[in-house]
Amino acid sequence: MLDIFTYIGATVMTVMALWRLPALRYDEPERRALWACSAGFAAALWCRVPAVKRALDAPITDLYVLVKYLTSIVAILAVLRYITAIYGKPAGAATPRYVRTSRRINRIAHACALSAVVTMIVLFFTAVDRSRASVEFATDHAGQWGAATFISILYVYLASATATCAFQWARAARRAETRLLRSGLALMALATTLYTVYSLFRIATVWAPTSAGAPTMRVVTDSSNLTIALLWAAGASIPSAKALSARWMTWRALQRLYPLRRDLMDAFPDIPFQPSASRLREQTRTSPSLDLRLDRWTQEIADAVEQLQHHATPTLLHRAEDMAAEHSDPEPAAEAYWIKAALHNARSGTRFQRPVRGLRDKPLSDSHAEAHWLARVQSAYSTISNEQLKSLSALD
Repeated sequence: MLDIFTYIGATVMTVMALWRLPALRYDEPERRALWACSAGFAAALWCRVPAVKRALDAPITDLYVLVKYLTSIVAILAVLRYITAIYGKPAGAATPRYVRTSRRINRIAHACALSAVVTMIVLFFTAVDRSRASVEFATDHAGQWGAATFISILYVYLASATATCAFQWARAARRAETRLLRSGLALMALATTLYTVYSLFRIATVWAPTSAGAPTMRVVTDSSNLTIALLWAAGASIPSAKALSARWMTWRALQRLYPLRRDLMDAFPDIPFQPSASRLREQTRTSPSLDLRLDRWTQEIADAVEQLQHHATPTLLHRAEDMAAEHSDPEPAAEAYWIKAALHNARSGTRFQRPVRGLRDKPLSDSHAEAHWLARVQSAYSTISNEQLKSLSALD
């Protein structure tokens, strides 16, 4: 059962790393640091998966241990880098003391990391007894000075780094401006606090062996690491939930506006910056960004509606409003009736030299508000019958 959860944890962290992979394209240290942290934790968790462990151990006994520990150092370094990155660039004497302290710790951590990595590699190949594969490395080698030193170097480093992270994130959580950010920082602080305690526990047990067997300690170790990784993943993801929700709402708005925009752009093909494509193609576009596409679509629809003023009769708006009076959402329904009838006239070749008065002004503050209104228009637009269209399209 634990192996299944290990697979799940490793998969979750891998998905997070892939999700944050675009951060490598931008010069944003905090986003790159989060990606490196996700990738490091994912690699460390995959080393605990039995199939991966066996594959790594095939050429070199207990190689999975070295890979797991080194990727853990990379992940923690990335966490420290993230903390300093979110504070921005140094601002001289005006910079708060806790910010200067974080930056100093980050520099020390980076300087010590290389020494720790080199020392651990040397100890692994020279002082650690690897005559047989281990079930749970720390327990199987408990009391052996080479392995104990090897493990202690790692966990002293991790305990110091995670304690720093826990302090900084707990402090930041108290000052967070939003509930989502406060919750995310609190979970990350909890995860790093647990990892600090876990690191100290591992140092103690490797020098003073317990009576617990290797299988029992493996369950404790894997359960602890999995819990800590998932807490950190949840904390890192929560602040992004609002942005993710906004992206989903924007994508949904585009899909709802698709039929209306398609009909209007087919009638006025010179308006769109990007020609209308199939619904599947529009659903899977990755460029331009969703917000930019929504802004363009609302502008293009507005431009097309303005062109329809040359194809509407003078009394069309009044007839549309009268017909929409019984509709459950009368105002957008009236606009939908007007657009549908004027568009029908445009397709049939009816055009007037003088444009009629346009649709009534609406207090819409931005493209999202306009998209919400147009979605209501589209809902009514899609229900207009041929009889209603024929009545509306009659010339004065």
